[in-house]
Amino acid sequence: MDFLKYLESLFEQHGYFVLFIGLVLEFIALPFPGETTMAYAGYLSYKGVLHWELLILLAFLGTTIGISITYWIGRRAGLPFIQKYGKWFFLPPKKLEVTRYWFEKYGYTLIFIGYFIPGVRHFTGYFSGIIALPFRKFAMFAYSGALFWTLLFIGIGKIFGPQWNRMFHLAATYSAAAGIGLVGVILAVVLIRYRKAIREFAARRFGKSKDKSKASKLE
Repeated sequence: MDFLKYLESLFEQHGYFVLFIGLVLEFIALPFPGETTMAYAGYLSYKGVLHWELLILLAFLGTTIGISITYWIGRRAGLPFIQKYGKWFFLPPKKLEVTRYWFEKYGYTLIFIGYFIPGVRHFTGYFSGIIALPFRKFAMFAYSGALFWTLLFIGIGKIFGPQWNRMFHLAATYSAAAGIGLVGVILAVVLIRYRKAIREFAARRFGKSKDKSKASKLE
């Protein structure tokens, strides 16, 4: 029995529970093909077997709960614990080093785009906790990224129907570039929409700094 037939039998028996629990387990770094499962679930929604809205809700909840658990494990246990026992959770030191590299390159935005980078999304929660990122900021990037990620892969199955497998492989191949591009577009929209407020803030901020420096010179 191939994976898709096995997956179909699981969905027939346990429905949405498979999607929810599977995504929680994936983000704890256990081997579960979350993207494939979401795309196939979307296809079953296309066929009328599953409800689209409920799939999105459960996939979003499973993803956010899973990545939040990993954040708090990293926050409470710390790096020494992960280094010592990480191999039992499929967290080898090499993967942590890769995540560290991506964090240094992209900062907070990695939490968002990390969903679209294979081998990285499973560790962003742990690493965010280890370096003690504020949970509110972590959640803002992690939960918004989770929404885009789940919408993308469930949407592939829902929109493309029988062609979901072909489109899935295409999306999986270019999802990292798409994620980075999406962040760029969002930042551009924010800058354009709030450019007046940003200019006013900068004028107040740097205007005060200049006034203080002039005053100190006069003294």
